Amino acid sequence: MQDPFTPSEYREMPVLETQDLAHRLEAALPQTQCTRCGYADCAGYALALARGEARLNQCPPGGAQGITRLAAILRQEPVALDPHFGTEAPRSVVVIDEDWCIGCTLCIQACPVDAILGANKLMHTVIPEHCTGCELCIPVCPVDCMVAVNASAGATGWAAWSDVQAQQARERYRQRQQRLEREQRDEQSRPALPSPSPDPCVATDTSDTPETRPAPRLDRQAAIAQALARARAQRNPG
Repeated sequence: MQDPFTPSEYREMPVLETQDLAHRLEAALPQTQCTRCGYADCAGYALALARGEARLNQCPPGGAQGITRLAAILRQEPVALDPHFGTEAPRSVVVIDEDWCIGCTLCIQACPVDAILGANKLMHTVIPEHCTGCELCIPVCPVDCMVAVNASAGATGWAAWSDVQAQQARERYRQRQQRLEREQRDEQSRPALPSPSPDPCVATDTSDTPETRPAPRLDRQAAIAQALARARAQRNPG
C-alpha cells in the first residue's frame, strides 16, 4: 500500500515547483528552528516535505493545528503528531539565572535567532520577545543557569503563536545565517599574518625540551569545566 505521507506525485515534481511548494510549507511552520523535526531548520523540514522525504507530523511546536496547515497545502488528511519527535506544548521562552551565568557565550552561539545578549566573561540575558523557545541553548550551558518558562498560558501548538511572530522569527533566523556567512567569508579572505623574520643579531635556541617549549594554551572546554566546578562548589559549600 502506498505510504500516505510520501506520495510519489510530490517526488516527481519539477525543481521549481518543488521549491515553490517548500516555500509555502515553510510559511506554515512556527519558525522555532528547534530541529525537533530531525532537520537543521524549518526550511530544511519544509523542503523535505515538498520532496516527499518527510512526514507532515514531525513538528511538535506546530502541534495539531500545524499539521492541519501542512496537510491542507499537501492535500493530505491530517494525522496525529508522531510522539517520536516530541509532544505539543505551550510556547516557552528561556530565562537565564544571571547570578550564575559565567559568560561562556555557548548559549549565544547556539541560539538560532540571536535572542541572547552578552559577551565573553560577561553576564548574558535573553530578549523574551525574540526567543522562540527552541531550547537549543539549555543543554550547552555548563552551569545549568537556563530554564524554559511558559509564555502562552494554556495555549499549545500554533494556537500559542501568531503568523506575525513566526515571520519575525523567520527573518531573525535568516539575518543570523547571513551574518555567519559574512563572517566566514571575511575570515577566509583575511590574509595570514607573516611570521616575524629572525633577528640575525640574536642567538636562537632551536632545542625542543619541556623547559623551552611554549606552555600550551588552556583549552576552552577545560576552562568551562573549571568554571563549572567553581560554580557547583559555590552552590554546594562544604
